[in-house]
Order: sequence, then structure tokens, then C-alpha cells
Amino acid sequence: MRDPYKVLGVKRDAGADEIKTAWRNMAKAVHPDHNQGDPTATARFAEIGRAYETLKDPRKRNLFDSAVRMAEAKKQEQTIMQQRQTAREAAVRAKAAQANAERVMEELARANANAQKAAAAGAKQQQAGTTEAAEEMVERIFGAQAQSHAQQAHSQQAQARPHAAEAAKQPEQETAESETARAEDEQTESTTGTGANMSLPLSLLTSLVRRFTGAGQPGLEKAPDEVATATVTIEDIMKGSWTTVSLPEGREVGFALPAGTTEGHQVRLKGQGFKLPGMQRGDAVINIHIAPDPRFTVDGFDVHAVLPLNIENAVLGTEARVDGPQGPLNVTIPAWSGSDKTIRIPDQGLPNDSGGKGDLVVELRIMLWEKPDAKVTDLMRSMREGLFL
Repeated sequence: MRDPYKVLGVKRDAGADEIKTAWRNMAKAVHPDHNQGDPTATARFAEIGRAYETLKDPRKRNLFDSAVRMAEAKKQEQTIMQQRQTAREAAVRAKAAQANAERVMEELARANANAQKAAAAGAKQQQAGTTEAAEEMVERIFGAQAQSHAQQAHSQQAQARPHAAEAAKQPEQETAESETARAEDEQTESTTGTGANMSLPLSLLTSLVRRFTGAGQPGLEKAPDEVATATVTIEDIMKGSWTTVSLPEGREVGFALPAGTTEGHQVRLKGQGFKLPGMQRGDAVINIHIAPDPRFTVDGFDVHAVLPLNIENAVLGTEARVDGPQGPLNVTIPAWSGSDKTIRIPDQGLPNDSGGKGDLVVELRIMLWEKPDAKVTDLMRSMREGLFL
């Protein structure tokens, strides 16, 4: 059962008279005899009746209010427990990351020691001691397969270093010959000594960053996107609620509904799609579908609601109360308002992507009384036939 207060469009502290008035107005508006073309009229009429039966009885109303308060308290308790669990999981992940970092530093120290020993033994032994590519070391540390792209990147880096050094030396070649000779000596020493020693740790750190951040290798083909549909309510969009959806492979992903969400909107979650060996991970593409609401229809960022009126209020004008996405609203009905008239209330629709909101569009519908009225019948007959009483 839905919240009877929301069904009747009244506040939780509404009095018995206000509840009864709201029930009568809504019952007239959704009565099946007046909405024969609406297949949901019977269900809506029954729902209004059940809501009124709950709220008109003080005992039932008190039981419902108590159940709501208990549910809200339990939900708050669950939220606190979830926050604590999230904090514990974050602490575990941080501890694991620290342990991995310590292992990486040990590997770096070991690699540097091996490189220095190889450099002391000679250039040939040094080259043999540093043949392990950065990506291969990372894969060995984490127990994964070696990737050939790291070797290619390592080779390109070694080829680009002499060109960069040569470009840096060209402006200085116009100075004294002694500075040119010294620059060449420093370049030779950097290439054969420290540069060779730092090449491996630099590539290794780059590979580790790519590993921890999940960035794909440059030039790798991207895996296909994974497409799913999320059904949300108007209230979810108004609040920007956190939404979870199941992907075709069975995995669940979550995201907050962004401003600008409407029917058919797509949310792209980077790196949350298919994961295939040797390929960059694809994206998850979520299509948004707004669930039908018996109170409203959505047109872009505008929300449309129907307000039933009897003849006297349509002719003379009145103050009425209409149910909006953010709660009930008071609206002024001008005199002589027909069923073709709409009243637009600004900033009561869905949030758009420019920081504003759409409008609540109130569509007026003139309704007859449940039982024929003899005076009104005579008046209408006299107006049609030109007779005057």
C-alpha cells in the first residue's frame, strides 16, 4: 500500500476535515463513471478509498504513523551500519594498498641494486641485467601475464633520449668548444651510467600508476560497451537519488542521477563495461526510463498534472490545491476557465542541466456532478434553445 497521505495529497498533520475534503475531491476526479476511457481509473479510485479508510480511523492512522516512524528509524540505522561497513572496507583496502606499495619499493630497491652491480661489471653485463621490462616486472609482482607494450614503450624511450639530448645541446654549440665537449661528456656519462640506472625505475613507476589507476594501454582496442536500462521515478530524478542497475553479465553498478535527466537520457560510466584480455575495458551505458505515475506525465523537463473542476468553479474561479512533484501546491483558477486552459507554475518540474528546473503544467478538466442537477439542466436547456426563465 502506498503512503495514504501522498495518495490524498495531504500533510501528515492534516486534520480530519481536511482529509475528508481531499478524499471527496479526488474521488470525484477519478470516479470510473467519469473516466471511462482510463483503464487505471478503477484502481486509482479504490486506492483513494483505502487511503481514506486508513486516515479517517484514528486507531488505523496511529498504527500507520507508528509503522512509518519505525521504518524510518530502521532505515537510518541501516544507513549508519552501511557507512561503518564502507569505512571498514576502505581501511582494509588502504592496508592492502600499503602492503603492495611496500612490496613494490622492495622490488625497486632490488632492481636498483642489480642495475648497479651490472654497471660495475661492464656495459655488456649492465645491459643484460636490465633487460627485464617494466611491465614484465609489474606483471611478475602481481601474478599476471607479461605485456609486450611495456617493452615497446621502453625501447621508444631509449631511442628518444639521445634525440632529446642532441636537441638540447644544439643551442650551446654556438658557445665555446670547451662547453660543447663537456656537454658531450655529460651526455655520454648519462647514457651509459645514471640514465640507464633510472630508466627501469621510471618505467616501473609509470607502469604501477597505470596498474593502480586502471588506465588502458595506449593504442589498445577498446572492448564493447555494456548497455542496460534503469527505471526511475520522478521523485528519484528530483532528488538526484543513487541508482543501481544490473548489467547483462549479472554485475551491478551504481550512480547518482545527474541534473538534466529525463526520458531516454543516457548515463555513461567510464571503464564499467566488458573486460576482455588484451583490450581496454569498455563503458557501461545506462538508458533512463521514467516509470509511469498516475498523477503526472513528463514532457521534457516539464511535469503535467490534471486538476478536475466542477462547473461553478470553472465559471466563477476558485482557489484549488494540486499535487506537485515536490508536494501539494495552491493554485488560483481564473474565472471562466475551460478544459483547454493550462496553468504553468515555474520551477516545479525536473531539474535541467543548466541549474534550473522545468515547470509544473496544470491541465484543467471540467467535471459534472455525480447526480444530475435539475436547475443546471434547465439552465443549459434554456441557453441551448434560447428560452429565458
